Formats: sequence, C-alpha cells, structure tokens
Amino acid sequence: MEKTKEKKGLKWGIPDAYVILFGILFLMAVMTYLIPAGEFSREEVEGITMVVPDSYKQIDSSTASLIDIFLAIQEGMISSAPLIFLVLIIGGSFAVIESTGAIDAMILKTIEKTKNKELLLITVVCILFSIFGALGIIVNAVIAFIPIGIILARSMKMDAIVGISIIYLGAYAGFNTAFLDPLTTGTAQQIAQLPLFSGIGYRIIIYITILITTIAYIAYYANKIKNDPAKSVLGNTPFPKIEEKNQLNKQIVLTGVHKLVLFWLVIGIGIYVFGVFQYNWSLNEMAAIFLIIAVGTAIIAKITPNKLVLEFFKGAKGLVYGAMIIGMARSIVVVLEDGKILDTIVQGMANLMTPFTSVMGALVMFIANLLFNILVSSGSGQAVIVMPIMTPLADIMEIPRQVAVQAYKMGDGFTNVITPTSGILMANLAIAGVSWIKWIRFIFPLLMIWIILGSVFLVIGVWMNWGPF
Repeated sequence: MEKTKEKKGLKWGIPDAYVILFGILFLMAVMTYLIPAGEFSREEVEGITMVVPDSYKQIDSSTASLIDIFLAIQEGMISSAPLIFLVLIIGGSFAVIESTGAIDAMILKTIEKTKNKELLLITVVCILFSIFGALGIIVNAVIAFIPIGIILARSMKMDAIVGISIIYLGAYAGFNTAFLDPLTTGTAQQIAQLPLFSGIGYRIIIYITILITTIAYIAYYANKIKNDPAKSVLGNTPFPKIEEKNQLNKQIVLTGVHKLVLFWLVIGIGIYVFGVFQYNWSLNEMAAIFLIIAVGTAIIAKITPNKLVLEFFKGAKGLVYGAMIIGMARSIVVVLEDGKILDTIVQGMANLMTPFTSVMGALVMFIANLLFNILVSSGSGQAVIVMPIMTPLADIMEIPRQVAVQAYKMGDGFTNVITPTSGILMANLAIAGVSWIKWIRFIFPLLMIWIILGSVFLVIGVWMNWGPF
C-alpha cells in the first residue's frame, strides 16, 4: 500500500521554467555535433562590431562536452550579470516604495476613477507601457512592474494572464516597432547606413495598428473570463502565486507623502530617459537611478536606514528566481557561440533568402528573423549578427533597406513573447507563477495576428519603395 501511494505521488506535472531551459540547453549542445562549425570575419565600425558579408567559412568543430553544458550556465549568469542585478535592484527599490503604501494608494485611486471601466484601465496601462517600449527604456525593466499588473488584475477580478499582459504585452506592442529605440532600431539603421530613426512615420502607423490589436485581444480575453472565470487559461487557480504584497490594503488613502514618493519615482525614470538619449546610458545607470529612487523614497517617507535595507532585500529576494532565469536563458546562446554554429545558422538564412523575388524575399527575411530570435533573443545582439548580412541581400533583391530593418525589428520583437530563451519572458512568467505552456495557449493566436499584420506592412513597404525618410 505504501509503495502504491509513493508511485501515485510521483507526478511530473508541467515542467518548471528552469527545466525547460535546461532541456533546450542540452539540445543545443547536441546540435554542436550535428551542425558544421563556421564563422564570419568581423570588423569594428564606429564602435560597433559588424559581420563582413560573404566572409563565411567553415572551421574546425568545437563541440560541447558535458562539463561545457554546465560551464555555459555559469558563463550565462556572468554575462547576464548587469541585467540580473538590475532586476534585483528594481525589485528592492519597488519594495521600498510599496512599503510606504504609495503604490496601493495610487492603484486604489485609479480603480476608483475607472470603476466598472475595465477596458479603459487596460487601454491606459497598455498605451503607457507601449510608449516606454517604443522608446526602448523599459523592455528589460518591465519585470519590476509585473507585481503591479497582478494587483490590477486581482482588483478587476480577472487572472494573472491579464496582469502580465497589460504590462508585458503593452510594452512589447511598442517594442515590436521601437521607432525611437537607439539600441535596436537605431543600431540596425546604423548598420544599414540609413539616417537614424528615419522612416518613423510608417513605423508609427505599424505601432498604432499593433497596439490597437493587442489591446483588443487582451480586452476580449479579460471580458471572456470576467463573464465566465472557468474560461481562464489558468483554470481554477487564476493567481498561482498569491503573495501578501499582492493584497491591496483598502484602508490606504492617497496622502501628500504618497504623492511625493510617486513624483520622485517619475522624476527618477524621467532622468533615466533623458540620460539614455543625451548620454547613451544603459542598464548600469538604470540600476544606479533605482538605488537613488530607493534612498530618496526612504528620506521622503522617513524610513529608517535599517528598515530601508530590510524592505529592499525583501523585495530583491522575491525576484531571485526570475532574475537568475535570465542567466539560464543566456547559457543557451553561450553554447551556440562557443560551439561556433551560430554563424552557420545565419549563413543558412542567407542562402535561403537569395532565390526569392523582392516581396517574397522580404517575407522570408521576416520569417527567418522570427525563427532566429528564438535562438538569440537580444535585440541589439540580433541586429549586429543579421543586419550586415541582410543589408547587401536587400540591395541584391531590390528590397528597400528600411524594409530589411523592419523585417529584423518585427522578427526580433514578435517571437520574444514565446521564446523560452528570453530571460525577460521567463522571469515575468516565474514572478506571476504562470507556466510557459499555459502562456503559449493564451498568446499564440495574438502572435499569429501580429505576424499576418507584419507581413502585410512589409509587402506594402516593398510596393511603395519605402525610402530612407
């Protein structure tokens, strides 16, 4: 009887995010034995390391051994350290802000103003985060806002999927075009030798279309589960991870101190945005700004130094699982790079594109980038790998270079919402307690809509000979 009970207790269930990533890591290690090793020559142009077109050559294989698989995890953590620590610092800083009651008070005020107007609330939040996404200033930091999304979703009596979506999909609706992002669109245009942020008018049209579609999809799902909670993708557990901080204190009133704390947060983020465009600030400066926000919040709310440290590390501790998964995702790219098969995959993409007409070539570029992004989910990293190849290909196939840039950008943006190699996605899901498989069930129809719309816009771009401006 005891043995029978033990056997019944051994249920595998849905694999954890780390288990899924390790499985992919192992598979990529096996691929180093099956895919020939090769590399392009690279040169540095104005501080950017770029691939030299037509320089691909096969080299001796560099297969991944068993120890290499586990070394890749360590190296992935090290190379992702700036982003990992940024997530922990943002988590700690938001915990300090939350300890003042300012977040709860603001959300309660928002709910009061939008009472029985869930669509309005969803729309406002999505638009706000999409603007941040289009500027490229919150794509990595979006993890820190997921707890707020969960609180909003709970207040609307929906589920964790809605909580993730209004923040994460809102941001990525903007990032999918990123018409003012210097790290992705800016880098791609620089490599393609196009004026910085040129073609912005057409990109804004694409952005608005993608944003409206995304809001409509989230609103449709939210309305469906509000009418019938059983239709939630998450079943009977709409909020798999219910933490104390996700419970709103309905006694809190928005005070002058709360307003000062929130104003300080806005000022801090505003300074960072200014720094991005004026001084090329990156993740390290964002981390520093959030530390300043945490200290400033403590001063405004008269929090003692000891309590500041306590609240900060309580918040950071809650995001360790999500932060470390970023390094785990990066380890997959480490194996591909060390195995010298990443360039071979890019060369295969180039060979695939060559025979097509300009319209079909643009679509193949798009599809190839969608697939390649599953392996390399870094936007700027993908730009420096594929754009030096796609730029001369675009010229040969009479595809406007702006179309090539857009094929890269949407290819990079769209599949970010499903790829398990994206540390950002996996961290968001981990924080909300949503499994990757259940997320795929929710997001896949929207991804297909995005891809269809993206294809239409690229075809139009070729037909109208979308020029530099």
